[in-house]
Amino acid sequence: MAATVTLKRTGAKMPLVGFGLWKVTKETCADTVYNAIKAGYRLFDGASDYGNEKEAGQGLARAIKDGLVKREDVWITSKLWNSYHAKEHVEEGCKLSLELWGLEYFDLYLVHFPISIEYIPASKKFPQEWWGLDGKVHPVNVPFQETWAAVEKLVDKGLAKNIGLSNFQSSLLYDVHRYARIEPQVLQVEIHPYLTQEPLVNYCKLLGVAITAYSSFGPQGYVELGGHKGAVSLLEQDVIVKIASKKQKTPAQVILRWATQQGLAVIPKSNNHQRLVENLASTTFDLSDEEMRAISGLNINLRLNDPYDIDPSLVIFA
Repeated sequence: MAATVTLKRTGAKMPLVGFGLWKVTKETCADTVYNAIKAGYRLFDGASDYGNEKEAGQGLARAIKDGLVKREDVWITSKLWNSYHAKEHVEEGCKLSLELWGLEYFDLYLVHFPISIEYIPASKKFPQEWWGLDGKVHPVNVPFQETWAAVEKLVDKGLAKNIGLSNFQSSLLYDVHRYARIEPQVLQVEIHPYLTQEPLVNYCKLLGVAITAYSSFGPQGYVELGGHKGAVSLLEQDVIVKIASKKQKTPAQVILRWATQQGLAVIPKSNNHQRLVENLASTTFDLSDEEMRAISGLNINLRLNDPYDIDPSLVIFA
């Protein structure tokens, strides 16, 4: 039985290890999803902004048609992009992603960032990304309470079974809980041994909010984007390499287990079939308390995904 985390409101069991679709190319996405399902993956983490939801849906549809899985066996996560935060656009954003996936509902729908930017119809630009048609960032004044109330209605209409947040810090999470009719069930944030975020993790546990950690391998996922900020690869850190050797596991498995042993879900991706299988098997061993502390000791508060790097007005982590 695959490891899962149980969500507070619905009791839904979300797989602890899933497959992240960020940076999976359109050309390979359908086959990647199909092959990942074949290898045993049951959670796929997508987003409107990734620009590959149609192809991901094609891979899922083929797997269902071939009898590998049923729809109810698979957990699909998507995210509302920043340009759809106004109450009149939230449902439109969700339905656009559902149409691309070829689905009737999402198992989990997250608000991608606590940032509202100018709405651009998909017919003019898709994915909308951070920039307007003039190449500049255009923040707009949409209170998050308005956005969240509209996201709650997605649950009422059966478009999303669970809802949550992404890239939110504890102060905003605290605020949302003051007015939410349906509390966020999941928070997806950047967590890895260089950015351990213990206070945020502890606060979420206090609230009963499940956490999905993204960018589990830290700088590794940002090298091709030039965004690794000069950091040494976590896969080459002596502490991790030595533990991996002792456990007869890969450094990647050790890093993932460091997260899942804290109760954090993870969504690594790999284009390599062997690593894909190894990542899924990362919950089959345990780390000692001493090993967990040693890995956490690598923390340098290195945040790799920060909208401030795109535009100074998007300073959400200060």
